[in-house]
Amino acid sequence: MSELTLLLIRLAFLAVLWFFVIAAVGVIRTDLFGSRTAPAGPRKGVKPAKPMAKPKSKKGEPRQLIVTGGPLQGTTINLTETPITIGRANDATLVVSDDYASSRHARLFPQDGQWIVEDLGSTNGTYLDRSKVTRPTPVPLGVPIRVGKTVIELRK
Repeated sequence: MSELTLLLIRLAFLAVLWFFVIAAVGVIRTDLFGSRTAPAGPRKGVKPAKPMAKPKSKKGEPRQLIVTGGPLQGTTINLTETPITIGRANDATLVVSDDYASSRHARLFPQDGQWIVEDLGSTNGTYLDRSKVTRPTPVPLGVPIRVGKTVIELRK
């Protein structure tokens, strides 16, 4: 082989090596500090949440989010009109220390008198019962939501 060919092969190998190093640093940065997200606003195909009045104890309306499985089992969060974020980030409403959860993994929010679960682009997915959540989905009472090894339910 000519010296020019060897030089080009070496440069191509070096470029590919640097590409992998930069990609690995990007993944680590995202895992540690979270992904860059656009400001929260209405998403295409999702109606903006209507402001809810103070919850009146309607029959069948959930009042608590309970962790039923995982390291935080027994943790209870009272439901208000405020969205609940779940993930490893310190600013999440429910902070889970789970290798299978993303920094900002999922979100629960009230809309039209029901609670909706939405996956926030997590690596391992969010599951409602045994179905992977691919779009904002209403959550029935008592149906398990799985984020990594943590299982949560809405209860009265």
